[in-house]
Amino acid sequence: MVEVEDLRPLDLFEGLTDQQLAELAGASDEVVIQPAEVLFREGDPADAWWVLVAGAVDLVRYVGQEQLIVARMRTPGQWAGGFRAWDASGVYLATGIVAQPGQVLRVPGIVLRRAADAWFPFGVHLIEGMFTTVRSIEATARQRESLVTLGKLAAGLAHELNNPAAAATRAVDALEAASADMRTSLARLAAAQITPGQLAELDLLRKRAAAAAAPLGALALADREDDLSAWLEDHGVDQAWILGPALAAVGVDRSWCEEAAAVLGSSALGPGLEWVTSTASIDTLLAEVKESTGRISRLVGAMKSYSQMDRASLQRIDLTEGLESTLVMLGHKIPDGVHVVRDYPERTPTVVAYPGELNQVWTNLIDNALDAMGGAGTLRVTTRAEGEGGALVEIADTGPGIPPAIAARVFEPFFTTKGVGKGTGLGLDIARRIVEERHGGTIEIVSGPGDTVLRVHLPARARQA
Repeated sequence: MVEVEDLRPLDLFEGLTDQQLAELAGASDEVVIQPAEVLFREGDPADAWWVLVAGAVDLVRYVGQEQLIVARMRTPGQWAGGFRAWDASGVYLATGIVAQPGQVLRVPGIVLRRAADAWFPFGVHLIEGMFTTVRSIEATARQRESLVTLGKLAAGLAHELNNPAAAATRAVDALEAASADMRTSLARLAAAQITPGQLAELDLLRKRAAAAAAPLGALALADREDDLSAWLEDHGVDQAWILGPALAAVGVDRSWCEEAAAVLGSSALGPGLEWVTSTASIDTLLAEVKESTGRISRLVGAMKSYSQMDRASLQRIDLTEGLESTLVMLGHKIPDGVHVVRDYPERTPTVVAYPGELNQVWTNLIDNALDAMGGAGTLRVTTRAEGEGGALVEIADTGPGIPPAIAARVFEPFFTTKGVGKGTGLGLDIARRIVEERHGGTIEIVSGPGDTVLRVHLPARARQA
């Protein structure tokens, strides 16, 4: 049984009389704890209040398959649980696992409630109100923040995917028409009894024109279209006004057409030139499909990198990979007036970290920087090696800056400088928790007019959960 003398040194019980301490100790149990022992489990009814007397206890939560230490009880007097004293549906928010041998005081929730009612009746009302209100506000705000962030990312990804998908769809439709034109031109060439040698020479001319093609200005291109259309009309080619611009687009000129006429003869000239233009169109459209589908593939790859799908939670990472995938995910938010400057060293720093969580940090910092610039300015993303295997990441913007009084509070929970309905004040608080508590690093802000820098210092290895 715990004695009054064991509890008196704990700051938690400051102000209680010896008789009150004796009553509490008499209605409680002393539990001797050993490493790896589980005291209580996440989600179970929090019907006991656990007070650390000696030793250490880790408070662990499970996120997917990952075991995450959310807090550590190391100082005598720290406590966990007991929520049933104030809330009939209260459950343990984490699993208590013993890290170092010692003792804890296990106080039944009903005993804690009776003692509080007798000793601090007014305090009980305050605790109940604060417990209910704070939990409701924070849960709602965090859920809303998560949903808003997820919605923005989903909308941004849909926007980024829509453009290449639409381009690929248009190219496929045009490819169908070009393929039909090529089949028609081949049939007409066959009807003109073109020889294999003539077709081979025409194909060499086509390849030469494609290799020598150079982009022309609008006026030069228009002049060439008129010149080729006139030449085609002089040589009796049907639909010269359609074929001329098509030939100009693939890079041929009058002299090339003269060579083609010499190879094909007058009867096969029209079908031969149609075959050249349709073949060139197919090549161009296939390149567009390849570029569009490649863009989609890169976006999906960036999304997988950002979300860390199918990857271990703790891993050695190249920090620039996460920064780049975040920039891709936020691409729809980067206006034309914002110039992104990447300042990466030739050998980018690597650290052992939780990349999925760091991507949340980069998202918050970059999103805030973009908002601060109001559509125009420079966003600078910097990485540097630092210390003994650590790294420094800077997100800087050229916005108006943050006054010192506000800068000192930006990492506080629920503090925001955004207008009503535009921020929850959780973004930078979450970023701070991830950097400091999960990785053992630091995050700081240095701001002045036209230059605000968020610096994230990361150690070589994050804390092991």
